[in-house]
Amino acid sequence: MVNIEDWRLYGLAGVIMQEWNNPIESGPIPASDEAYDVIVVGGGPGGAAAAGYHSMAGSRVLLLEKEVWPRDKICGDAVGGKSLSHVAELGVKSMIEQTPHFRVDSIVFSSSDGSEVRVMLPEESFNRLEAGYALPRMQFDYMMFKQATELVLANGGAVIQNFSVTEVNVKDGPNGPMIVGVTGYLGPKKDGNTMSFKAPLTIGAAGYNCPVSKKITQSVFNEPFRDDEHFCGGYREYWTGVGGCDGGTGPIEIHFIDEVNPGYFWIFPVSENVVNVGVGMVISEQRKQKGMRSSLKKMQKWITSESPRFSHRFKNAQMVEGTGKGWQLPFGSPRMKPASFQPRRGAMAGAMCVGDSASLVDPFTGEGIGNALVSAKLTAKFFDRGKHANGFPADQAAHYMESLWEELGNELSNSYRLQGLVKRKRLMSWFVRRASKKPRIGEILTEMIASKEAQGQLYSKWFLFKTIVLP
Repeated sequence: MVNIEDWRLYGLAGVIMQEWNNPIESGPIPASDEAYDVIVVGGGPGGAAAAGYHSMAGSRVLLLEKEVWPRDKICGDAVGGKSLSHVAELGVKSMIEQTPHFRVDSIVFSSSDGSEVRVMLPEESFNRLEAGYALPRMQFDYMMFKQATELVLANGGAVIQNFSVTEVNVKDGPNGPMIVGVTGYLGPKKDGNTMSFKAPLTIGAAGYNCPVSKKITQSVFNEPFRDDEHFCGGYREYWTGVGGCDGGTGPIEIHFIDEVNPGYFWIFPVSENVVNVGVGMVISEQRKQKGMRSSLKKMQKWITSESPRFSHRFKNAQMVEGTGKGWQLPFGSPRMKPASFQPRRGAMAGAMCVGDSASLVDPFTGEGIGNALVSAKLTAKFFDRGKHANGFPADQAAHYMESLWEELGNELSNSYRLQGLVKRKRLMSWFVRRASKKPRIGEILTEMIASKEAQGQLYSKWFLFKTIVLP
């Protein structure tokens, strides 16, 4: 097993340990009770993007991050085409392209009976299809947070790392409850460095367990925050020396196999010799499993060490010690009987949530960065620091949630249907076999993963008939 401290021997690791191991200077700590235009809770891609967009719009922003950079974030590590326009607007795309990353040129699909097809991504479709780059979140998040810090500080705001939010503050407004800021502590809780900050808008961007999202759903509106039918468990490891994963350009692999159904096993290279390997399954389905299948970690160990289809690729490979970690993904799939807004309430007077905090992860691919950036940009459209100086109003919060679902609802609903398709193993296997013989079906498989514009066609019976059945 490779120790993470020795990862520098394996290409990408040297870059991570040397370039992304440096602290990010985030400026002086502001005084407690200071007021801002916008408070952003969480410094991942969604929070960094929100802080950047609001700073560029002229708002004075306070960006709060629980961890201290450099820090890892468990993920599949794909940064798709949807994200690229946003990272370009925020000044990060050129940074990515100047640092080591894996360029995805194709997608390999396989089904439970072993059928497999590789679909190339034409160069002219690179930005349209959502499978552009793969690079570790330690690296991507570092660049996003560093750029956000520079934008926030340049506009008179502040950034605090190692800050844990313990309370999202609510007061009674003229039209009902309104979030007015946050309270938390800097450094270890035992030191008692409690601080509070105020703003007319607080943005929740702290992931699947975000305190802002919990305050909105559970505390204020008494609505569901968590639904295991729409939460996914994921488990990831980094490996070196995996067979068939050579070079800096190539395929990412998505395997719909019996051991991870409904869900999939993935192999995503992130550099010339480092691969992100993982499994994901809907939590409600995982809880029905027994034995090896009841644990994602055990499931992955069986696949990499005993599976007749995959173990040979890991025979001479080594897992990077300390990188086996699990996390949860709140899906954006539509609820059958939503308490109010789809997919769940993600805003109220004084607050909006983005990304995982708003339950926006794609239920078929598990991709969340693109939707986090879309929602982050949208918050800047709805907040006006002049008009809303006395508090972000409830009607604008409702308009934000409605616009967000209008923007993402069709693709999230389609992805939810595709998630159901994977459960039908025979149909999926037949589909993959046909794809290996008919290029257009291979393109459809790619678009199921990568092109949100094309997913709607998958539910046209005539389109499917003429594409799949006709010669």
